[in-house]
Amino acid sequence: NTLLEVGWSLPPLLLGLGVFFWSARVYTQVYTVPKNAKEVFVIGKQWMWHLQHTNGIRENNELHIPVGEPVKIVMISQDVIHAFYVPAFRLQRMTQPGQYTTFWFTPTKVGKYHLYCNMYCGTQHSEMGGWVYVQSRSDYQKWVASAVQPVATGGYPDKIGGLTAGQRGAALYEKYQCASCHSSEAVQRGRGPSLVGLFGKTRQLANGKKVVADDGYLRNVLYYPQDYPLAGWPQGMPSYKGSLSEEDVLQINAYVKTLSAAKPTPGGPQQQGNGTLPEQNNGGVSDREGARAANTDNQQWRYMYGGER
Repeated sequence: NTLLEVGWSLPPLLLGLGVFFWSARVYTQVYTVPKNAKEVFVIGKQWMWHLQHTNGIRENNELHIPVGEPVKIVMISQDVIHAFYVPAFRLQRMTQPGQYTTFWFTPTKVGKYHLYCNMYCGTQHSEMGGWVYVQSRSDYQKWVASAVQPVATGGYPDKIGGLTAGQRGAALYEKYQCASCHSSEAVQRGRGPSLVGLFGKTRQLANGKKVVADDGYLRNVLYYPQDYPLAGWPQGMPSYKGSLSEEDVLQINAYVKTLSAAKPTPGGPQQQGNGTLPEQNNGGVSDREGARAANTDNQQWRYMYGGER
């Protein structure tokens, strides 16, 4: 019966297509960060959350944000795998060592909400928690005014208050004499490429591969420069793995962004802001850190459940 066969085949097909396009639209909205989103950098480490706003304000285990405004979170782990979990927001994202995780949300109700780590990360895992304070815009502005510290003179940037993340990055740029190779002006002056317009560009590596210069790429170049030799440039950059903390790297990235007009193409939840190689989709994680992260994950699994994953 042709009519019967069409009747039981066509409606489910149309329903399935409708669900697919609706889901694709929602997925695109979820993983496309609004241009006006406030950016907050988060570092997970045993056993605390360290957060820094682009205006230089830092918080430990607390996050103050204004109601009704989109917030972009850029996270990385300093040691093992953690999970940024706010139950009231129905929000959870994993943060891993060596890899940036980017997501966004818009708080809609003023209040105080629990923040947890929802991945077992060691003996004091249960104590790795905090609070998210969603404030009215007037209260948020008052908090910003009270949280900003007066600028001190001299000293290491970590001890200077009242500076934005980009300004702290500029201080690190001067401290480590990056200008001797990488100019902060459009004119090429050093042995390495200029930093102007770098963020978001596609870079040609000496091995023929291409990589987008996003947060993950900038971090990996600072820690593992030998893994990212640029075509046409001499490879003489030292590794800053033991000198720069994850927080320092975030500040340097913020400084490089102030010198750049180009922006990276938005990607998926694990590709956005992670130095994705088009020919080798490794999420911007260097081979050695990818292996270390996998080993850490297996160690956590064995501790909790026994055996291998």
